[in-house]
This record gives sequence, structure tokens and C-alpha cells, in this order.
Amino acid sequence: MDPLDLANRCVDALYKRDAAAGSLGILVLEVSPGRAAVSMQVRPDMCNGHGICHGGMLFTLADTAMAYASNSHGKVAVASSVNIDFLRSAAQDDVLLAEAVEVYRGRRKASYQVTVSRGEAVQIAHFHGTVAILDRDVL
Repeated sequence: MDPLDLANRCVDALYKRDAAAGSLGILVLEVSPGRAAVSMQVRPDMCNGHGICHGGMLFTLADTAMAYASNSHGKVAVASSVNIDFLRSAAQDDVLLAEAVEVYRGRRKASYQVTVSRGEAVQIAHFHGTVAILDRDVL
């Protein structure tokens, strides 16, 4: 199977089973082998006591992008270590974009850099994650 077709089929299958992404309104924008872009609009129920988007929501958006990018090769991959740096805040109604890029892939581990931004210009978080690659097929 063509790698791009495999990536899209894997992410489509994961997205259909991803209740968390669905409940947050996360949308898949683009997928290719080792890469994924997702978006989410900040709703009032995603804001914290300071009236800004809760950091856990930003984390979830970035983690979702990494999940789709890391599973795009057809093997099940699960997060094993992550780190996020919050650079700026996001407000209600902001549309956020998370773009995950594979920076390393071995037989058992892979590493991803995810940038979360408002629109395409303002970076609001940097996320780095490592996944464990399991001996199971996504499809």
C-alpha cells in the first residue's frame, strides 16, 4: 500500500475511535507519513479561572497531533514521554493549529516535535514527545 494512503487510512480509523478528540471538536486537517496537522476552536468550557484556554486542552491538542503522526506508519504507537512549554495564552474562540513532525523513528521508539499556534503565525506552545512502537497493526 502507498505510504500516504496507509497514513490516511490509519488516521481515519483512529479518529473514528477517538472519543476525546471528537468531544473537543478536534479536526484532522492533514496527514502524511510521520506528520499530522489538527485544529480545535477554544470553547467557553475549555477556559480556566483566568479566562484563558486551560493548558490541559493545549496539551491534548498537541498529544492528538502526535498520536496521529506516530500511528501513520501502520504500527500502534503510544506516548511514553512528553514535555510541553507554554509560550503564550489562547482565548475563547481562538482557532488553534497543532502540527506534529517526526524527528526520529526507530524500531521501538520515535520522537515528535509539535508546534501549537493561533492561526498560522503565533506560536503558543512547543511540545516534544516520544512514543513506544508496539508490535501491533493500527488497521
